[in-house]
Amino acid sequence: MNRKSEVLIDFEAFLLKSGSIPEDKIKFYIYWVRRFLKFSNYQLENIDTEHISQYLDSLEADEKVKDWQVEQAADAVILYVEKYLKRPLQQATPLAKDPGEKSIDPQESLQWKQTQEEAKNAIRLRHFSLSTEKTYLGWIARFKTFLKNRDPRLLEADDMKKYLTHLARFARVSASTQNQAFNALLFLYRNILHKEVNDLTSVTRAKRRVNLPTVLSRDEVKSLLSHLNGAYLLMGQLMYGGGLRLMECLRLRIKDVDFENHLLMVRSGNGEKDRALMIPETIREGLSKHIASVKEIHGQDLKMGYGEVSLPDALDKKYPNAPKEWGWQWVFPAEKLSVDPRSGKVMRWHVHPSAIQRTVKEAVIKANLPKRASCHTLRHSFATHLLEAGHNIRTIQELLGHKHVNTTMIYTHVIRKKPSDIRSPLDGL
Repeated sequence: MNRKSEVLIDFEAFLLKSGSIPEDKIKFYIYWVRRFLKFSNYQLENIDTEHISQYLDSLEADEKVKDWQVEQAADAVILYVEKYLKRPLQQATPLAKDPGEKSIDPQESLQWKQTQEEAKNAIRLRHFSLSTEKTYLGWIARFKTFLKNRDPRLLEADDMKKYLTHLARFARVSASTQNQAFNALLFLYRNILHKEVNDLTSVTRAKRRVNLPTVLSRDEVKSLLSHLNGAYLLMGQLMYGGGLRLMECLRLRIKDVDFENHLLMVRSGNGEKDRALMIPETIREGLSKHIASVKEIHGQDLKMGYGEVSLPDALDKKYPNAPKEWGWQWVFPAEKLSVDPRSGKVMRWHVHPSAIQRTVKEAVIKANLPKRASCHTLRHSFATHLLEAGHNIRTIQELLGHKHVNTTMIYTHVIRKKPSDIRSPLDGL
């Protein structure tokens, strides 16, 4: 056993003995400390508050790491340094300070609070989704940390360019993550700071990897779906049978299901475009029964004085009674009522995306599929199987809601064609 493993085993024993955290959480604390030690190249003598801050910044820049996980990682590392290593962080050797560097001014901190509050109000004024609000405010907070709380009124376009370059060169984020940060900061500059950012040629761009989508065979899809039940089975069938994105499926409302015309309306998909899809015949009866059960739940909510749902584009102000109307209810409502973070009202939201993602992941394991399949894999499989069946690429583009046919063309690279199925042009002479 090497020294690196011994350190973690000793730390694990320390956590068990101290009882400072629940036993079922210890493995996660070990995981974050292991990442921290690797980040530090196992040079324990260099650990100080600045180094820990850099590690946490690297986690925040990772789109796969959630905010609560960053907090857990911070707790784990601080526990490791202060309690296990017995090295009080306030006594850590600080980095050499630039003589011209100023300490954080409380007034500047207040300016940032006002700026972030203005950003939140501006986002809500434009009726952006709650997930977009969290994402934008998260990047603005990270940008603030990067600038060391410098007065936002003094920011220039170069500050934004330096941060985007930092994300690509040092945080090594993906191209999509860098673009996400760019959109958030562009919103900040244009709508809150009222400054334009024009020339971005000096920004180091994260490399965009072109990956072929993971596609399941028809037998693999059948096996995966066989391990889903109830509403989750219907969601999986819709994502595969209609090519819906995960959030398009979860945001379906009762009025979007047209049994008479065999249509499913997807509202405000990517690019804020609506599109019509077919309802697979296989699930018509099951979907109808499911909606009947949802109506019973809605009726019970109304009797208790609830029954409201969130509406898009502030329609609840224009039509005050609409949030309780049957047509606006979610096709896949959550099991429990919850408090809306914006309005403060008690209402029923749709199923949380993590619930179906977790269920599909478990189904993939139970089906013994060797591929890294997810909810989006069902959409990829939908497109590929239609293409294999000989459907026109333009038709598939419309069904998927792609703006450009080039996006749809990627599925031509994963079609399973045997050499024996291809006719040589020589045979056509």
